[in-house]
Amino acid sequence: MTKYRIKLFITSFFFLLIAFTAISQPVPAELRKEISQYGITWEFDQPIQTGQFVTGDWWVVGPATIVKITPEPGPVAVDKTDIKINHWNDTSLKTDTAMRNGSAIVLKAGYKQSYDSRAGAFDLNGCVKLPLKLESNRSLISSISNTSLPVDNFCKNILWEGEYKCQTVMKTAAVLTCLDAVPPADAFRPPYVGTAKPLFLTRDIHWDILPQLQPAGEVPSWEEFERYFQRPWIDHLMSWSQQELVPNENGPNYGREHARLVSIASLMLCLDVPQKQKEKLTIELIQRGIDLYGIAMNGGYWNEGGGHSSGRKWPILFASIMLGNPKLTELPETAFFQEDTQTYYGKGWFGQTALWQMIMHHGKRDTYEEKSPDQWEKWDKTSESYRVCCTAVAWTGTALAARYMKAIKLWGHDAHFDYIERWMREDDPYQEARGNRKRPSGETKTFDPFVTAMWKAHRKNAPEQEMSGIHRKWVWQGNKGVWIPNEKN
Repeated sequence: MTKYRIKLFITSFFFLLIAFTAISQPVPAELRKEISQYGITWEFDQPIQTGQFVTGDWWVVGPATIVKITPEPGPVAVDKTDIKINHWNDTSLKTDTAMRNGSAIVLKAGYKQSYDSRAGAFDLNGCVKLPLKLESNRSLISSISNTSLPVDNFCKNILWEGEYKCQTVMKTAAVLTCLDAVPPADAFRPPYVGTAKPLFLTRDIHWDILPQLQPAGEVPSWEEFERYFQRPWIDHLMSWSQQELVPNENGPNYGREHARLVSIASLMLCLDVPQKQKEKLTIELIQRGIDLYGIAMNGGYWNEGGGHSSGRKWPILFASIMLGNPKLTELPETAFFQEDTQTYYGKGWFGQTALWQMIMHHGKRDTYEEKSPDQWEKWDKTSESYRVCCTAVAWTGTALAARYMKAIKLWGHDAHFDYIERWMREDDPYQEARGNRKRPSGETKTFDPFVTAMWKAHRKNAPEQEMSGIHRKWVWQGNKGVWIPNEKN
C-alpha cells in the first residue's frame, strides 16, 4: 500500500470515527443555564434540563424561560446592504433596519418570516420578545443575519462560477426544541414547525433496506455531503422569496439544488459500502424528511414555478421507508409536490406522452408541450428553458433511488417516473417527428456526473415493481389549482 493510500485510509477512518461518535454519543443530559450552537447562544433564567438529539440539535424540558439570545435580535442603526436585482429585474429584498438575528416560533408554514426585515414577507409581530417563556411542544428557530452581501452560496462546489455568490440575508440558524420530558437518547429532533413533536428513534432504522450498488463514476466526498445535511434547512416560507432569505450556512437557497443534493446523497446511500460509512448521512436525510413532514402537516406545499420547489417529496418517503413508519406518508391533500404537479400524460407535439408543464412563473402558466414550437409564445419558451435547466436534471437521482428501494407505488404519481425515463433515454425514437428541431442537448444526462453515471450503470437492472396506477394532472381552475384524472396513453 502506498504512503498516499495509507494516509487517505487513516484520514477517512478518522473522519468516519468523528462522524459516528458525534451521532452515537451526544452530550449528556444535564442542568444548564445556557447552551450554544452554530454561533447562537440561548440563556435561561435558571439551570434547566437540556440535552441533544442524535443530530446534535438541542432540546430543553419546559416550560423554559429564555432571558437572552446571542447575537441579540433587534434593529440596526444603519442598513448599508447592497441589493442587486436578478435577471428578471426583480428582488424580494429591501433596505430596512427593523430586525436582524431574529427568532421565531413557527406554527404554520406560509408567507411570513420574522428573521430579517430586509427579506420579503417580513412580519415584525412574529419576532419573539425576551424574556420568552418557551412552552413544551414548541420549537424556537434563532438566526444570525449576514451583515453584508453577497455571500458564498451554500453549495457552490456543485455550482457554476456565476452562482458561487448569492444574496441570502440569513447566515445561519439553529433550532431549540422544548419538550415535556427527557427524550430517548437515540431520538431524532421533532419537526421544527407546528405543535406536534413526535419522536422518531434511530433504533427503528431498517438498515437492510439500503441497496448495495457498485459505485459508478466518481463518488462525492462523504464528509462534504454530511456537512450539507448537518444543519436544519429552514424551509417553511412558501414563496420564491425564500431564495433570498434562507441561511447560506445551513442549506441551499434554490429548489434545483435542494433536489440535486438529495439526489446525490440518496444514491450515495445506495452504494455497497460499510453501514458505518452511511450512518451519519442516512440519519441526516431522515431528519430532513421529518422536518418536511412537519411542514407538510402544517400547511406546507411545494408548487412554485421554475425549479424553486423541487426535492421535498423524496426525503419524506425515505424517512418513512427507513423508519418503517407509514404515518410519515399520510399527508394532507394540501401537501403537493413540484415533481408531481409538473408531470402528466398527454399527446406531445413530437409524439411524447410523458409531458412537463410550468405551474407558476410571474403568474399562472399554461401547458405548452402539446403545441408545436412554432406556436410557442414568450412564456412557453420560458417554460421550456426551465424544463431543461432546473427539473429533471435534479430529479433523476431520487427517481433511481426510489426504484431500487421499491418506492414507485408509494410515491403515487407514475408520470414523474415515466418523464424521467423520457429525459434520460439515450436513443431518440422521436427524431423523425422532431423534423429540423434538435433534441435539447441537456437530455440524457444531469448536472451531476455521479448521478448520470449511476443511472447509466444501474437503471437497466432496477427491480421490477408495481406502479401506483395514480394518474393525475394538476390544472388551474380559476385561481385555484386542483387535481383532475389524467389518462395514460
